[in-house]
Amino acid sequence: MASKLHQLRSKAVQASEFVAKHGCAYYKELLEKNKQHIVQPPTVEKCQELSKQLFYTRLASIPGRYESFWKELDGVKHIWRNREDLKIEDAGIAALFGLELYAWFCVGEIVGRGFTFTGYYV
Repeated sequence: MASKLHQLRSKAVQASEFVAKHGCAYYKELLEKNKQHIVQPPTVEKCQELSKQLFYTRLASIPGRYESFWKELDGVKHIWRNREDLKIEDAGIAALFGLELYAWFCVGEIVGRGFTFTGYYV
């Protein structure tokens, strides 16, 4: 355990040295590449204004998202009504989607708990 801690510490020291040497150049390069996205002058007031614009723009997009949701739901209802005509490829896609949902919710929960399993043991 102590050797792993020593390895981790040495890797952290190496990473911090790399950032100390190359961090400033990376920062300047990043700003130069993305200067079209920088609002001038970069003041606190401008940041607050942009934050409000983002919030209210997202708020204004809710009706469109709501409408899209119901269109998607109607499409799923249509497929469910005509499930006799369902091809094996469509069923495979649905199965993969279900597996992805399982991974996002269940496996993500396990990872969030630090890979610990809780519950009843038999």
